[in-house]
Amino acid sequence: MKFTRELTNGFIIFLGIGLYFIILELLGLSDVFYLRLLNVLFVIYGVNRTIRANYQDGIRGYNTNLLSAIITSMIGAILSIASLLTYIYIKGGEPFLKNLAENFIFGGGDLTIQQYCIGLLFESTAASLIVSFCLMQYWKDKVEVINRVD
Repeated sequence: MKFTRELTNGFIIFLGIGLYFIILELLGLSDVFYLRLLNVLFVIYGVNRTIRANYQDGIRGYNTNLLSAIITSMIGAILSIASLLTYIYIKGGEPFLKNLAENFIFGGGDLTIQQYCIGLLFESTAASLIVSFCLMQYWKDKVEVINRVD
């Protein structure tokens, strides 16, 4: 496990999600819930890059690669949430949040900025774990086939 790999791919996830949401905002589609869910594709891409590179470097341990995948996705998530927090404050703070919270997966309501970001952290942690486990199962099957051929 190379931390620079996790950091690089986590940053790629962050850039992908950031650019995606900027494009949605410019097109006026940032309130479409289903389009907002597609950010998971950037997480899949970054985590897959990490796991593939680990296997190419001969790192075969399931737990090592799973931890590497989770670290990668959480770096992307934390950077994205930190950027969103900054964006909310730039756009006006609590009044701007009222508009965002209406389309939030946890139902919105009278959330503070901190509650909103903590909710996003829980949501992104769950997504990170799911993506990491799914991709580990995918790569586990590929490596077993590769090992049988060798």
